[in-house]
Amino acid sequence: MANKLETPDRSEMLLNISRRVARDESIEEIIASIIEVTTWELKAERGSLFLNDAATNELYTRFAQGANLREIRIHNKSGIAGSVFQSGVGEIIHDAYSDDRFNSAVDQQTGYTTKNILCAPVKTLNGVTIGSAEVLNKKSGRFTKKDLELLEAMTEQASIALQSAQFVEQMQKSRDEEKKLLDVVSEVTAEIDLPTMLSKVMGEATKMLNADRSSIFLHDPKTNELWLQIGDGLESTQIRFPNHLGIAGTVFTSGETINIPHAYADLRFNPDFDKQTGYFTRSILCVPIINKDRVILGVTQVLNKRGGPFTEEDEQRLKAFTAQISVGLENAQLFADVQNMKNYNDSILQSAASGVITLDEDENIITCNEAGLRILNITESEILQKPAVDFFIGDNEWLMERINKVQDEQQTDTFVDASYQTGDQTLSLNGTVAPLISMDEKKLGVMVMLEDISTEKRMKSTMSRYMDPVLADQLLEGDDNLGGEEKKATILFSDVRGFTTITEQLGAQGTVQLLNDYFSIMVDAITNQGGMLDKFIGDAIMAAFGLPFSTDDDEDRALRASIDMITNLWEWNEVRAENGLPPIDMGIGLNTDTVVSGNIGSPKRMDYTVIGDGVNLAARLESACKQYAARILVSEFTHSNLKGVYRSREIDRVIVKGKTEPVGIYEVLDFHTAETFPNVMEVLNYFKDGLEKYRAGDWDPAIKSFKEGQKLNSKDYITEMYIDRCQSLKADPPKDWDGVWVMTSK
Repeated sequence: MANKLETPDRSEMLLNISRRVARDESIEEIIASIIEVTTWELKAERGSLFLNDAATNELYTRFAQGANLREIRIHNKSGIAGSVFQSGVGEIIHDAYSDDRFNSAVDQQTGYTTKNILCAPVKTLNGVTIGSAEVLNKKSGRFTKKDLELLEAMTEQASIALQSAQFVEQMQKSRDEEKKLLDVVSEVTAEIDLPTMLSKVMGEATKMLNADRSSIFLHDPKTNELWLQIGDGLESTQIRFPNHLGIAGTVFTSGETINIPHAYADLRFNPDFDKQTGYFTRSILCVPIINKDRVILGVTQVLNKRGGPFTEEDEQRLKAFTAQISVGLENAQLFADVQNMKNYNDSILQSAASGVITLDEDENIITCNEAGLRILNITESEILQKPAVDFFIGDNEWLMERINKVQDEQQTDTFVDASYQTGDQTLSLNGTVAPLISMDEKKLGVMVMLEDISTEKRMKSTMSRYMDPVLADQLLEGDDNLGGEEKKATILFSDVRGFTTITEQLGAQGTVQLLNDYFSIMVDAITNQGGMLDKFIGDAIMAAFGLPFSTDDDEDRALRASIDMITNLWEWNEVRAENGLPPIDMGIGLNTDTVVSGNIGSPKRMDYTVIGDGVNLAARLESACKQYAARILVSEFTHSNLKGVYRSREIDRVIVKGKTEPVGIYEVLDFHTAETFPNVMEVLNYFKDGLEKYRAGDWDPAIKSFKEGQKLNSKDYITEMYIDRCQSLKADPPKDWDGVWVMTSK
């Protein structure tokens, strides 16, 4: 190279470059210095320098942007810079746009016009290519071979500093990662609560490997299953499957790491979960969790590394991480097992509807659960540590006699509908008195179990006023308060489409028969999911889930009932078609809100029903099914509380009649088959994209997305509605568009 640069000026310039970059400490400072000097010396408008990242096969450059440091990465085979890096031979491009390798999109984005390019490989003194340098648009004339030689000489002079800075950066990065790993491991293994620890492990694994998601599958040796925790709880938020299935099962049974760069190209990958959730899995790294005794506890799985597939370095880091946290996981799991057993035993006593009282061998009262305190109408201080003989006295002495008998004979005794006096109230009790015996058959005392049936007896005369037998059974087992109260519930409204036309065709007799058959099918679907049938309103049905007693999945019960109603209706329509009868169609609206429930009516005839704005909104959603050509519409309040995974889509944010605040509404499609709604996940993705653009006021892109979805399912009428709506809004754009649609009909 020295032969090509014979002039003193060039020699001095190269020496100055060496001195200048030697003063720079960081890679970005060296890059900036090289770009500045090369651009100036070669009389160019702009310049750039890319270094190769061998771990990712990417060329990268860094530069300061305000107070922040920005990094740009491209594949090391991409563009002119990538081509020169691969060949190791510099190039002069006199017309950038005539070169197929040139990416004109950057010019379009920045407004800059690239005319000519001078690109040289960045080589070490040993001739190893470590990057590429570019200068753009010579201010006068064209780039020459001497310019290329000068650029190569300048980058070669700076290569030592670049290599040193890269090495220092890599060493610092390794130290930082090691320290971070130790800190993370220390923090994670200090956590003994299993759900919290699993959450921390998944979070740290995701961050550490720059991935989208991560999961911890632990092995349950009792069931030979792998289980995955989702969310914060353990009981209600577990996914379980046999320990040999899927990628996780393969890694668990083999004890070998699996790194899959392209998930859909691997036959072991099951795409069903992607189809259900709409998530797209690209790459998978799955590592076994092995303890010090070489026992496999489970597997750690990370998905979709940003920037490309998982590397060998990623494998080693995840292996090191799981090896360190395995002991903590094992301890946390053991602690969880012990704690779960204790909680289980305590929960049995405290949550039991029956009162449970235990006495020691001397017949002193040791424990009394909450139900027992409630039944006997006492506090803990009034009964605990008291001799039973001093407590069960007077009218209640009969219970003490039964306790003495069981203590003497060591045989269980039961009683039915016995009278127990507490204060000025007489209770009706069913009960059992049983001996407590240790494993070595030592007498420990006596257990008394009490069931208060007083409420049931009082409510028998009231039940005839309520038409729902399931509700009646629940009321007999629960609270005797039948007055009005505010409760959270999910309200269901359904209505037959075109019922007036149907009645005109059938006449009075046929209409009654039709309604009887239809209601029988619909009510079964509702009651099978624990719903309360509120009333029939002509051909409409009103039902509630969560009344009078709530569960933790009332929203899911209501939705499952709705799906069953549609599915059962379609099956019934097949039977009707065989008999030459026209099909029946319907719409369903669901909303979750706090409503007022209670008895409304007269002393002779009462109706247990619900009222409130939440009820009205459910009715509005049922009516909106006609406008959106939908069969099941749910409010955002119901949708956000669903625990299960359903095929659904947000279809609008609307202001219903009588309201001023918008509400999001969702369409549920789980009743559909591949024949009735083809390509459902692809259609939903296009619809979601179109809806986002519609709300942003980008009418043409929105129409394009909706039409792409329409190609996949021409019978998706809501897509056609949105195309028409976008065209209308495009023709007459609203001034203050916020994506909210105002409904003018009920």
